[in-house]
Amino acid sequence: MRLSWYVFILASACIAFATVVNAQQPLPAPLPPQPVITLTATASSQLANDRMHAFLRVDIDNPDPVAAGNEVNTRMAKAVARAKAVRGVEAATTAYSSYQISERNQPLRWRVSQTLSLESSDFTALAELASKIQSEDGLVLGGMSFSVSPSARRTAEDALTQQAIKAWQARAQTAAQGFGSNAWRTGYVTIQTGDFARPVPMLRAAGVQAAAAAPVATEGGTSDITVTVSGEAILEPARATR
Repeated sequence: MRLSWYVFILASACIAFATVVNAQQPLPAPLPPQPVITLTATASSQLANDRMHAFLRVDIDNPDPVAAGNEVNTRMAKAVARAKAVRGVEAATTAYSSYQISERNQPLRWRVSQTLSLESSDFTALAELASKIQSEDGLVLGGMSFSVSPSARRTAEDALTQQAIKAWQARAQTAAQGFGSNAWRTGYVTIQTGDFARPVPMLRAAGVQAAAAAPVATEGGTSDITVTVSGEAILEPARATR
């Protein structure tokens, strides 16, 4: 029993001595923090709009909502059939609405409306189609716009992405040298794409007679396609040169 007690005391003393010795030894110096800089680089190009969009509508007012709806359906059916007969034109009906109009000293009436959306890469064919639908089917051209097709945008964005990445890498290299670092590595990076359409005059028709009197302008304009690369460049500690 006494021997065990001596062994316990000796072990405790050894542990205490080791603790004191370790406490007297200096701790290793902490690693220097690695600076992180955030950089942004962009690449852009201007593409000609290759898609044309036209929006035509029919509005019918009638005290009888059924009669108004039948008139809208008849006109729209003729317009859709005419559009589907033109090769390369995509047609879709949208924005159908029916509501009652109440005005002072005027009888109650119903207004039924529907919009026809047309899209094509053949500007001339679509312009001619819109004019015929106005003059022969009784729809009104409500607006027109232009855009870049998805395939053309995707091709441009792929090329611009590579350009933006190279520009970002060059900027990171320059920044690293400015901070006195011999090397850097990539941290968190994001890539964003987008396009900005340049303003194109919108054709708005006040009525069938006025709209059909003048030809539809088909100057598509251009869109600016942009790719932006933003991210972190983690600087490595400077190494002494021999």
